[in-house]
Amino acid sequence: MNTKLLLMVLFVLFLGSQKASSQGGTTHEIGILIGPVVFYSDFGERGNYETNKNNVGFGLGIVHYLNYAFNSPSYFDTHFKIRNELDFHKTNFYHYGRWVKPEKTSVMANQLRAMSGQTTVIELGSHLEYYPWSIYDFENNGFKVTPFFSLGAHLVYFDPEVKSSLGPLNLQVSTPVKYYNSFRQRPGMTVAFIASFGIRYKLTPMSDLMLESRWQCYLSDEVDGLNPTFENNKKRPVPENESKDWIYWLNLGYIYYLN
Repeated sequence: MNTKLLLMVLFVLFLGSQKASSQGGTTHEIGILIGPVVFYSDFGERGNYETNKNNVGFGLGIVHYLNYAFNSPSYFDTHFKIRNELDFHKTNFYHYGRWVKPEKTSVMANQLRAMSGQTTVIELGSHLEYYPWSIYDFENNGFKVTPFFSLGAHLVYFDPEVKSSLGPLNLQVSTPVKYYNSFRQRPGMTVAFIASFGIRYKLTPMSDLMLESRWQCYLSDEVDGLNPTFENNKKRPVPENESKDWIYWLNLGYIYYLN
């Protein structure tokens, strides 16, 4: 159901893109994004600084913009762009926080320290970007810096892997009770919804630098390869891990105007 909804949204954006492209004033932009990805997953302790600081990956994106600012003086054309995007990011995971501090010597602490994971994620989708100030004025040297806000949706392919240096998972020697039968070791697909805020800086008449702060929520709790629940372990509830996976991506981009 969620995937169908996303495909419908992307289809509507695609039709809008085609309609806009047929108008003579529509211009195109391409660019590249790079930056660190903070992955909020079921590894580590929720709200723990060390967890958030260390479970960080790296992201790379390729973007294409449809810019309508030269079509007409309408509010939509001078304040909105459609952004199509292909992203790749990869993150390694370890358990951090109070349960694995050096002074902890329990069996569970040793099992957590021995556990690690990684996930590789590829995403394709579209965003609608809103510029409070006129896009036309910015691109004609009215000012050097302009902010923007963005909402979008992505179709997501993910490929996770989890392992333990103590041996195979789901055994008493290697796995804490709450993690029994909670590991995903195969690729999957899901949907992501994105909200972001950023700024553009006019570098040259035909290029911009972009800095974006993005929050991205997945409609799956298995993107990281770990989904501890009572339904899986049959032993105990796991309310501390009930949230879906999500990421924060701070990226720097270079945007070039094709025409």
